[in-house]
Amino acid sequence: MSFDPRSLERLKQLGRQLPQELPTPKPDTNTPAKATQRRHRVETEQDPQALFHELMQVSQDGTVPEHLLARLRDAEQRQENVRRERRHSESVDLAQGTGTALPPPPASPKGRGKNTAPRRPSVPAGSEEDSLYVAFGQLLLEDDDDSA
Repeated sequence: MSFDPRSLERLKQLGRQLPQELPTPKPDTNTPAKATQRRHRVETEQDPQALFHELMQVSQDGTVPEHLLARLRDAEQRQENVRRERRHSESVDLAQGTGTALPPPPASPKGRGKNTAPRRPSVPAGSEEDSLYVAFGQLLLEDDDDSA
């Protein structure tokens, strides 16, 4: 590509007028980092329940941006991982005998289960109390017949 002498002279003249490169600024060590600025609780909250509460307070119509929902999911996942890790470490401690033992289950009377026959209370035969027990037993039996 060739230029006529007049265009070449004009290009050289413009090249002399172009601004020079600015020197790169030195980083200022006296200014505080942006992370120390006060931020909203929606940005800093770690507890999923509290974060959800804050999101609902901030939202005008109940909608939440996707990036904040992702943050809520991450917080829930972190909490679940901590819970799972704690359960795992407790079970490892119990297996090794270093943890505190769980209390024994409540003692149940021997020979009693849900198929145990009901015991009739000792009431005098023919009394009003006895007739009430008999009537209640008949109602239970009739109810069983109706449902079957």
